[in-house]
Amino acid sequence: MSGFVSIVSADPGDPELLTLKAAARLGAADVVLYDDLASGAILDYACPGATLVAVGKRAGRPSVKQEHVNRLRIHYAAESAPVVRLKSGDAGIFGRLEEEIEALRAAAVSYEIIPGVTPACVAAPRCGIPLTRRDTSRRVQFVTGADVTVQLPANLNWAVLADQESTTVVYMGKRTFPAPVARLIEHGVAPDTPSLFAESPRRRRRAACPYDDCEARRAARGTRRRNDAGGHSFRRAGRRDSHDDAVARSREPLDAALSEGAHSAGMVLEAAQSAGA
Repeated sequence: MSGFVSIVSADPGDPELLTLKAAARLGAADVVLYDDLASGAILDYACPGATLVAVGKRAGRPSVKQEHVNRLRIHYAAESAPVVRLKSGDAGIFGRLEEEIEALRAAAVSYEIIPGVTPACVAAPRCGIPLTRRDTSRRVQFVTGADVTVQLPANLNWAVLADQESTTVVYMGKRTFPAPVARLIEHGVAPDTPSLFAESPRRRRRAACPYDDCEARRAARGTRRRNDAGGHSFRRAGRRDSHDDAVARSREPLDAALSEGAHSAGMVLEAAQSAGA
């Protein structure tokens, strides 16, 4: 089959963090299929007149099925159109990249993968925190806080995650975070371990707390949750709805706040990525 798909990492939404190669591919594409968290100002790099297709996923809300996303990419590639699949964060970290690659290979569609900056590597520096420290945090571990059912994965290695000489990053853990907190405490993590919560600017909520206060704060945030609709839509480059306008104006990739002492070792970071597990 003719056609070519560039799987482009959009980073956490800050256009200034977009790689030169990613910007070039966006500018050359006839079609851009973009994630929910990869829209806003990032789409300003798309070629004028390009077809923009929203295929984002949000946990617990009506969203485009992965199978449909795969079909759309193959459909546009079959028309010999340069296609960009714009994925939030780094495409290879909790981005279902393997499923998209398998579908392209099965359809004999050529592709490339353009890496980017994962949210953890933006949120921590934004708060002045290194993810590693020479003497006290020799390892960084990324773990997903939700499976395809938006529940905490059942087979996580809690003994490893509770290692006090590592920095643990929980992706997509907003809905399940109290559960891993309890399990980590059971495996020896101190309840007052410093933590950082980082979130997409679309929801404009920020919170950070030691473990023992996390559930109460999370419950309070839940009363202010917005009910944005999911699903997919088709638009032309240069047009923005009011929701994207707000994101483009903010120009901020992540809201981040940290608990007292988060500059020390053993930090737990929750970073937002695409809402679909």
